[in-house]
Formats: sequence, C-alpha cells, structure tokens
Amino acid sequence: IRLSLVGSEMCIREAIGLAAFSGAASAQALKFGFVNTDRIFREASPALAAQAKLEQEFSKREADLNGQGATLKAASEKFEREAPTLSDTQRAQRQRQLAEQDRDLQRRSREFQEDLNTRRNEELQQVLERANRVIKQVAEAESYDLILQDAVYVNPKNDITDKVLKALNGK
Repeated sequence: IRLSLVGSEMCIREAIGLAAFSGAASAQALKFGFVNTDRIFREASPALAAQAKLEQEFSKREADLNGQGATLKAASEKFEREAPTLSDTQRAQRQRQLAEQDRDLQRRSREFQEDLNTRRNEELQQVLERANRVIKQVAEAESYDLILQDAVYVNPKNDITDKVLKALNGK
C-alpha cells in the first residue's frame, strides 16, 4: 500500500503504524522521508519572492504609519513641555486631540497588521501548495512510502528538504 502524508493532521504514530502494518503485509522495506517546512519558507526562491513582494506592497503604508507615529510623539512631547503654561481649556482640548490622533494611529496600525497578515497567509499558502506538489513529485520519483512535514525528531538521512529546495529553486 502506498501512503503519502504531506501536511496532514493525521497522528504520526497512527501513520507509522499503518505504514508498518502495510509494509509487513507486503514484505517490503518502508521508505520514509521528512521535509522541514520552516526551511522551505526561509530558503525557497518562491518564498523569498513572496516576502519581497509583500515588502514592496506594504512598505509605503508602513512608512506612513511610522511617520504618523513620529508626528504624534513629537506633538505629545511638545504638549508635555507646554502643558504648564496652557489654560485648563487649552490643555483639555490638546489632550483630546492627542488622544484622537493616538486612537486613529492605533486603528490604522491594526488595519495594517491585519492586511499584512492576510496577504502573508495568502502568499505562504501559494508557496506551500507549490512545495507540496514538488514534495509529491520527489516522493513518487524516489518511491517514498511516507513523507512527513514537521516532526519532533528526524534522522538526517531521512531529510529530503534539500532535494525539495533544489527542485523549487530550479523551477
């Protein structure tokens, strides 16, 4: 029985038990492999291209937010220096203005972070789908019975991450 487990939530012990049982039944040696998805996301050309795309897409908004934060900080410092000389009415008005600017900055920062996270997840999903196709190709070409992603411990001889990276970067 051929078993391919790529990114599945199946319990590893159950998968290994099933693979061992099927291997014993067919009297074949099982061939296991492992792929480190963290390395794929850090080192694969598609992942690096996705990161560069996100940086380009969001850099202007980030710069705008940083500028707004610097402006608010300067205004707060100016208020702190001038507060003793202001009337109670002026002081209250400036505090309200600063609080409103701070709320606006916090709202815009949250929106930015949500948009960035959404886009990052979209891009990483595309990279993961492409990586999974390559992993499946490597598994089929080299007759692997089981490929795991993310495990607590893996013997380095079973790690096929370099092969997957080479295939991803070569395309």
